[in-house]
Amino acid sequence: MAVHSSASSSDGSAPARRPRRGLTLLCAGGLLLLAVRLLGDDTPQAGAPSPPSDPRSAPQAAAPASPGTGPAGKHLPRSSPVRLLIPKISVDAPFTDLAIGANGQLQAPPPHDTNLVGWYAKGASPGETGTSVIAGHVDTATSAAVFAELDELRKGDVFRVRRADGRTPVFVVDSVEKFDKDRFPSRRVYGDTADAQVRLITCAGDYDRTVKDYTENLVVFAHLR
Repeated sequence: MAVHSSASSSDGSAPARRPRRGLTLLCAGGLLLLAVRLLGDDTPQAGAPSPPSDPRSAPQAAAPASPGTGPAGKHLPRSSPVRLLIPKISVDAPFTDLAIGANGQLQAPPPHDTNLVGWYAKGASPGETGTSVIAGHVDTATSAAVFAELDELRKGDVFRVRRADGRTPVFVVDSVEKFDKDRFPSRRVYGDTADAQVRLITCAGDYDRTVKDYTENLVVFAHLR
């Protein structure tokens, strides 16, 4: 069942923003754009994008390795993530599973819980070979949310994912980039990899009151240390 978002007020105004270090948050907790407008549900709402025109742009399910071949880089066996820990920005949040609905869109984390992240449960798990997708809201109509300060991360910063198997792998940030939603590089963000990588994804940019959506996505690229 798709999750409904309450990212904007009924009059079309932007979600609440929280000042941070003299700046104003330009991100909202509306539905996060995963791939080419992948997040949302069947009900029109703020930030609810349409299904992708190219289904290959969606996050891909994890595929078993071919016989006689193996991962090229460091990796761990599959295990569900339990908690995301990003000390630099004080993130300590539990996970929920995300799935792609019948309309081809990846469901968003529940908007009522501001300290919650979601992962694409049919894709690679954090630490497993491939690209693991983790999404979170930046804010809601009334308050900041789990990824409010995701743009504070820089190359070389680290974060951890506590997993159900008891392991807590460490990931190193390679880059932090913003992309216009109309030119989102789906293959670069979601393409399969020979080593264990993670993408942290949220909203960014200005709030467009005409379409009730935000103009960009912020993506953190990271690899298993």
